[in-house]
Amino acid sequence: MKPVLLLTISQLRLSLSLFLTGLVIIVSNGVECLAEKPNIILVMADDMGWGQTGYYNHPVLKTPNLDEMAANGLRFDRFYAGAPNCSPTRATVMTGRTNDRTGVLNHGVPLRPQEKTVAQALQAAGYATGHFGKWHLNGYRGAGAPILGDDIRSPGRFGFDYWLSVTNFFDRDPIMSRMGEFEEFEGDSSEIIVDEAVKFIGQQVEESQPFFTVIWYGTPHSPFVASDEDRSAFHELKDPSSHHYGELVAMDRSIGTLRKELRELGVADNTLFWFCSDNGGLPEIRPDTVGGLRGFKGTVYEGGLRVPAIIEWPNEIASARVTEYPACTMDIFPTISDIIGLPEGARITPQDGVSLKPLIEKELDEREKPIGFRHTGRSALIDNDWKIVAPKKDADVYELYNIENDPNETQNLIKESPQVATRMIQALKQFHESVDQSIAGQDYPEGEVVPADPGPKTWTESDEYRPYFDDWKDRPEYQRYFQKKKSK
Repeated sequence: MKPVLLLTISQLRLSLSLFLTGLVIIVSNGVECLAEKPNIILVMADDMGWGQTGYYNHPVLKTPNLDEMAANGLRFDRFYAGAPNCSPTRATVMTGRTNDRTGVLNHGVPLRPQEKTVAQALQAAGYATGHFGKWHLNGYRGAGAPILGDDIRSPGRFGFDYWLSVTNFFDRDPIMSRMGEFEEFEGDSSEIIVDEAVKFIGQQVEESQPFFTVIWYGTPHSPFVASDEDRSAFHELKDPSSHHYGELVAMDRSIGTLRKELRELGVADNTLFWFCSDNGGLPEIRPDTVGGLRGFKGTVYEGGLRVPAIIEWPNEIASARVTEYPACTMDIFPTISDIIGLPEGARITPQDGVSLKPLIEKELDEREKPIGFRHTGRSALIDNDWKIVAPKKDADVYELYNIENDPNETQNLIKESPQVATRMIQALKQFHESVDQSIAGQDYPEGEVVPADPGPKTWTESDEYRPYFDDWKDRPEYQRYFQKKKSK
């Protein structure tokens, strides 16, 4: 940690918060009271499927800490990642917009600097902001490398005061970037970033500073490397499944550590803690990762998009409940904006998400805005119980499912329900037209994309990383990328 840097940021943010929004409010009877802002923590697993929790009775995996979160908060049974793989979903979290609008068409494609993020908005509202773990919004593929300090798409450029981050997935004993300074760590990646995040949070609590903390795991993304102890319960499973589930054991334990530290710091009650995964589960892992849903990561069926999700916020969610309300990662920024009272100009329009603040307060029957998905030419749109799917690129072929009655998408009702199909197809086409305008840059003041989208590349192909090749080429997580580079 760099305590002097954090202290300076804390002082500046606190002063800005007092000046802009005012922590002391004069109520009607003339008595002064403290309007305390909630702290916010966003935690996201990497490739964790909808069925991979104890509370869904997974046959081998136990997740006692996620189960306890669910038993004390709002558990979503129909929560959707913004896209069926990583970078696109992360873009939706940061912006409240479907991934294609932001230029993030696939994994490893960078977020446009013209986008406005939730971190920038909260930073301006006086929050201390920190990112820990996988970033994957700066345009690099391959195993996670420490992010360069002068990267124009680093977490710092998108609103994070403090960051300890890597470009992509990362595993045991990682090398990471602390604000551009590279450091090597030992141990499980999930526990490492939670420990670092707790230090950041503790500093903010000491300074009475509201905090926004993003923890993006590299677990349980391949390559799977769990400790012998964490995979001991899965000795009957073949590799890589035993390592995959062992990583989830460590991740769940780190969530327990985070919750315990929040309680000990005295801020658990006023902290909105939001957990989800970035896409559906993996097909090669046994037992099943998606709880019987159709499809896996990379598809726009339920198994590729539906993910576990929980909000724990004791001050506002006094009684635990389970909701079937369809929600998604695009809703995160609008929800936070509504709760904090951020200005309208903090977000770029069109927005694809909606505020879930009313749902946090009480159960809702129907969602007013459909949820649209676009990914590598395939698309889908969910309107409450109905879902239209266009599974093939550049093909005028559609499938219609009633998700309430048929969550596994086994019965295509495109012929049986023609009126619903016509309505849903039209809505999907309108969604495409709107997104195409965003891709062209029409949402930005410049009316175009500046700078032009560079597309993805592997960091081993980058001149910026070349000075580190000799030191890194023998690291286990990087060897296959250098071997591939050598074979070309």
